[in-house]
Amino acid sequence: MKKILLLSAVAGLILASCAGNPEGKKAETTDSIETTTTAEGASYAVDAAASTVVWTGTKVTGSHTGTVNIKSGALTVDGDKITGGNFVLDVTSINSTDLEGEWKEKLDGHLKSEDFFNAATFPEAKFEVTAVEAGAAAGDIKVSGNLTIRDVTKNITFDAKVVELTDASAKVDADFNIAREDWGVTYSGKQDDLISKEINFKISLVAKK
Repeated sequence: MKKILLLSAVAGLILASCAGNPEGKKAETTDSIETTTTAEGASYAVDAAASTVVWTGTKVTGSHTGTVNIKSGALTVDGDKITGGNFVLDVTSINSTDLEGEWKEKLDGHLKSEDFFNAATFPEAKFEVTAVEAGAAAGDIKVSGNLTIRDVTKNITFDAKVVELTDASAKVDADFNIAREDWGVTYSGKQDDLISKEINFKISLVAKK
């Protein structure tokens, strides 16, 4: 009996280790930061239709990818620099793009349930920039901001790229992971199909003056 329990424990550890995180650099995460100053510059309104947020989650048996819609947002531009910004996500729009039919409906419903993002109670997620620093290469920036999911706010820092910046428009791309448990998303998955600790986000923000 002891051997069986030991084998079961070992098997569980192996399965857990197989649930590798999606590819991407994990954002630095700290407690939320109170914003006391307003970024200087002109406000560019985020074009929700032209902007995208793509998420990827992995598990032992594979991965799932999908989107979530941006409701609103803005980037603050001062000369040739991004100095601030914010955007709001519509959690009720979570949509898997790698499935169809019944399986898609089940996954989308589960992601919106209390096991994950609890869209009925927390229909929005928010991000507000708290700092922007120049990176090593032209166009590279390091963005810090308060991310709110399920009414939990943490400050995250990640690398981004200013793809376009003119007097009329701006485009910024980012690719990073977060540890979902930091925001209270703790569902681990089935015992034989554990879910990764991290979620990857690929974000492309297009804003116009």
